[in-house]
Amino acid sequence: MIVNAPDRRQPRFHFRPAQNWMNDPNGLIQWQGQYHLFYQYNPAGPYHARIHWGHAVSRDLVHWEHWPVALTPTPGGPDQDGCWSGCAVDNAGVPTLIYTGVHPQVVCLATSADGLRRWDKHPASPVIAGPPPEIAAGTGGHFRDPFVWREAGQWHMVIGSQAAGRGGLVLHYRSPDLLRWEYLGPLLAGDATQAEPVWTAAMWECPNFFALDGQHLLFFSAQTAPGELLYPVYYAGAFDGQRFQPRAQGILVHGQSFYAPLALRLDDGRLVVWGWLKEARSEAAQRAAGWSGALSLPMTLGLTPAGELRIEPVAELQALRQAPRHFAELALSPGRAGWLDGLHGDCLEIEAVFEASPEAEFGLQLLAAPDGQEQTRLIYAGRTQRLSLEADQASLSPDVDRGVRRAPLSLAGGALRLRVFVDRSVIEVFANGRLCLAGRVYPTRPDSLGVDLLVRQGPVRLKSLTAWPLSAIWER
Repeated sequence: MIVNAPDRRQPRFHFRPAQNWMNDPNGLIQWQGQYHLFYQYNPAGPYHARIHWGHAVSRDLVHWEHWPVALTPTPGGPDQDGCWSGCAVDNAGVPTLIYTGVHPQVVCLATSADGLRRWDKHPASPVIAGPPPEIAAGTGGHFRDPFVWREAGQWHMVIGSQAAGRGGLVLHYRSPDLLRWEYLGPLLAGDATQAEPVWTAAMWECPNFFALDGQHLLFFSAQTAPGELLYPVYYAGAFDGQRFQPRAQGILVHGQSFYAPLALRLDDGRLVVWGWLKEARSEAAQRAAGWSGALSLPMTLGLTPAGELRIEPVAELQALRQAPRHFAELALSPGRAGWLDGLHGDCLEIEAVFEASPEAEFGLQLLAAPDGQEQTRLIYAGRTQRLSLEADQASLSPDVDRGVRRAPLSLAGGALRLRVFVDRSVIEVFANGRLCLAGRVYPTRPDSLGVDLLVRQGPVRLKSLTAWPLSAIWER
């Protein structure tokens, strides 16, 4: 195990293990008044190798307690090279994990009899030993990330795959008992030549499928043929128990830092999702820091009648707020600074409402050094109708990606409502209740803490802005 000195870029209110590598969230389940989160974890160091399942527990969706590792690869077993992603279900009172064993990629089960602390691998594993024979040759062995739900007295599963040269696949299975599975065909097949409205690439990972707001929501993570991890894609449409007919499509969270999301239907009916926030600095920098990866904030999902996404951070996050600072009714013009009277911090929530002309270009300056040498800018441009996270000056380190991340956003009535979460190396932005943009930045200077308004073209009016320092999420 590699344990280095604490890195001041480690997030404080986004979930992460104390050190080493993490990636996808797994096995979300609400059990006896607690929320259980599992995740891809390498206890040996801050790199991807021989993956285990880490485990954490929360009573409120916000504060977390680390529990012992739940799944460890079994030498000679179907998961001997790694316990990859999957889900959790309540099987008539028996908590059950359904996950991917590698290599080859197969479906495995594990159950708990002691309140989810210890997990016993089912002797029937693998319960699915590989892709369906009729399509196996085209999958290239890609057959992973089972997601299971109960419907009409049967278990259903979707699993990610591909049809080489054609596009991604989400495969659909049915079972009476989680052990015997019948392949029903593709739930959805992609077309890698289609560029609009979203390119869905060559391979689909981590599918989720839910009934939501009178429709069905499918989302998965798109990967290129060489294995580059892109972004999560969603489809909304109708499902009759066998066929899924999508009618709307988009990116679930923009910015290419958020990947492999997994959602949980809470007992109160909300659909809450977490995703893996990938690092944007080099592998050498991650190894030197001793940690890699964090999870997004928990977010609620919804659909409009037209199938467009609604997305917001969960209300429970307000428990982290400390003493606020408030600003209101400021007329903003280009070229000025110091609007927010010395506001600073690297663990903040900012809620702001702007009114602007259609041609205006404006936003927030975040994590800024006093001389402006380091800064990250969040900018809305009315002409292009895009919200951008500009990281070209976010860090002085040569080991980080300093690109610009953009998301399309049209403003109805000219108002922009932002909720911005700044957590050291994480920035998550929610806009008008229907867009999330996430990014990673790594300021090198300890004084890169400033927050201010920024106007490139006006007129713009700040109706209100409230900023709260946020406390850490770890249980004491």
